[in-house]
Order: sequence, then structure tokens, then C-alpha cells
Amino acid sequence: MPLIPRALVLLSLALVMAVPAAAQTELDERAQIEVQDGITIRKDSVFLLNLRFRMQNRFGLTSVAGDDLEVATVDARVRRLRLRLDGYVLRDRLRYYIQLNFSHSDLDLDAGGVAKPIRDAMVYYHVNERFYFGFGQSKLPGNRQRVVSSGNLQFPERSIANGAYTLDRDFGLFTYWTLPVGPQQVQVKAALSTGDGRSATPGNSGLSYTGRVEWLPMGAFANSGDYSEGDLEMEPKPKLAIGVSAHHNDRAHRTGGQLGAELYAHRSFSTLIADWVLKYRGWALSGEFFERRSDDPITTDAAGDVRFVRTGQGANIQLSRYWRSRYELAMRYSLVHPAADTRMYDRATEDLWLGATRYLNGHRIKLQGYVGYRYRDGTLWPDHAGNAWTAMVQVEFGI
Repeated sequence: MPLIPRALVLLSLALVMAVPAAAQTELDERAQIEVQDGITIRKDSVFLLNLRFRMQNRFGLTSVAGDDLEVATVDARVRRLRLRLDGYVLRDRLRYYIQLNFSHSDLDLDAGGVAKPIRDAMVYYHVNERFYFGFGQSKLPGNRQRVVSSGNLQFPERSIANGAYTLDRDFGLFTYWTLPVGPQQVQVKAALSTGDGRSATPGNSGLSYTGRVEWLPMGAFANSGDYSEGDLEMEPKPKLAIGVSAHHNDRAHRTGGQLGAELYAHRSFSTLIADWVLKYRGWALSGEFFERRSDDPITTDAAGDVRFVRTGQGANIQLSRYWRSRYELAMRYSLVHPAADTRMYDRATEDLWLGATRYLNGHRIKLQGYVGYRYRDGTLWPDHAGNAWTAMVQVEFGI
């Protein structure tokens, strides 16, 4: 049976099992099924499986130009459809996390690539409450918006700065350490990985090195809100998180390291990221800054075609207000500014977005919409080549 139908059958069976479980959670003396935060199957203290799914269905329109509102493209599709399994085996210190994807975009088929159904496949060992490490495929500790789950975003998509300069999933060894300093908190994260992205074919001898430090001077956020966009927890006191990531990819073979088309020759590059988020009484303000450098970002083939590492700078700023009525308004400004040596192939781009969200069950079930304006080369006027309007609505549904 093909992979996707098999996974959907598994999901269907799990949902069927959940119906009787709602009325009677105890199946026998050894195992239980609970329906609360997903569908949980538990056996004493030696096994736990938590099953969740989510989907994002969207409809969007993009104009021909800034001064021509005729529709150029229609984006109507299932953007994301994912199945997540996590829990522990033998003891709660030995944990696992698996995430599979099934939509066309999630499988990396939009650009004609090979289907990649595995997003995450991790085994973790928790040494204690403050330190744990993992082995497998997962998100590198890069910019905050990338690490935030796509289900916890304020807008249907991440920023263009994230798209140009982010770090992505990779296979390797990951470590996480949390250090309380009085009421403050310091988090140190590191990863040694292949640098080639998820489900990569073995062969490249270069590796990727990533480190990140986060400082929470006012203590931890409610419900891990530093990694969830918007202040849905209505923080009663100001909460701030500041993070810095440094990344070096040695002999990368893709334009974005873990992402992008294959280069015609290996190239090394470094990425520096700084980000922060502030939340207080329904207000949320966040920002990110990127800088990527490479000594020799351009590669060519025998025919003279060019592929290059996306070097340059990027920035993203978001401001939002959430009300107890479960409505939210959000604004975003994003910038991608290519470096001088790649500017002839990569145009400077800026985005202005205004979005609204109606939360029905937190980030799990929500209706999102936004209107955006993208302009090129720093020219805001609608008649400039490449400028365009976008409007989109998206429904998020999951457990």
C-alpha cells in the first residue's frame, strides 16, 4: 500500500477508536485511550503515544501588478496536511517525535523534486528537567519564526526574510539546555548536522554547525508562548525573549543549505540571526534580523547557467493585538536585501501585510485572512515592475 493511503488509514482508525474512548477511556487493566490534547494511548508508565493531525486549506489571489488588480494567479489548495506522533517508550526520559506530511507543497513537489513525506523523526533522551539531547531529523535552532510550528503562526505563511535566509530541518545530533538564573531563564541549543536538509541523499562530506542562545529576562512565557505567535495567553506581566543563532554550512550543495535548488558546485556560507518577542496583555511585538555571507556564492554550469547562495540581509517585524473575544489584528513588514555579489540575480523585495484571525480553539482551529502588498527595489509606487497585491483566507483545523 502506498505511503500516503497507509497513513490516512492509520489516521482514520485512530479517529474511530476515539469515539468509544470518549465514553469509556479504560480499555483494559493495562492500556487507556484518552481524548484531550490529541488522542493518547497510554500503558502504565512504559509507553505513551499521542496522535494529532492538522490541515490548512486556503484560497488566495495575486494581482498582475501593483496598478493592475486583474488576477494573475490563484492559490487554492491544501497547503499543509500533517500527522504527528509523539510520546515515550520504556520510560518518560526516552521520547520520540515523528511528523509526516501529505500535501503537494509539504512533499517538496512544487518545484518538481522528489517526494519527502518525513518532516521530523527524532529520538530524545532527557537527562533531567533542564538538559536533553536528540538524534534524527528536526528543525535546526534557527530564527524564532521558523521554529514556531506553522500551526501557531499569525499569518498563513512565514515572512519573505524567513524564506530567503532561514535554516531548516536537517539530520544530526541536537542538544538543549535550560539554565534558570533567579527569575530569569537562559536556554542554550546546538546542532551538528549534515547541512543538506531533510531526507537528503548521503554523500556530501561537509557538515553544518549551529548554535543558539536565548535569554528570557522576565521569566518563562505562559504555555511556552515565546514559540507561539500572538499573545493568546494575555500575559499579565511583560514577557521578553531575545535569541541569537549562528550557523555555518561547510560545502553546501543547495542554494539555501537545507533548502533550494542544487548548486552546480559546493559552496560554504555562514548565517547570523537575531530575534526577539515581547508580549503583554494581548499585545505582541516581534522582530528578526538575518545576515548570510559566502566568499564565493555564484556557481555556473557548462552552458553558463547560474545558481547561487542567497547572500544578503533580511528583516521581519510583526505587531498584533489579541482580544478576549478571540479576535486578533496583526501587521507585518518584511525585507530581503541581496548582497552586492548576488544583486544582479536576486532583487530587493519588501512586504506589507495586514491580517485578521478568528480563533475558535486557540491555534488548533482558526480562520485567517490577510491583504498584502509586495514591492521591489525599494519602489513603493504601484506601477513599478514586479509590484503586486495579494489577498488570502485560510482555515486551520486540527487536534
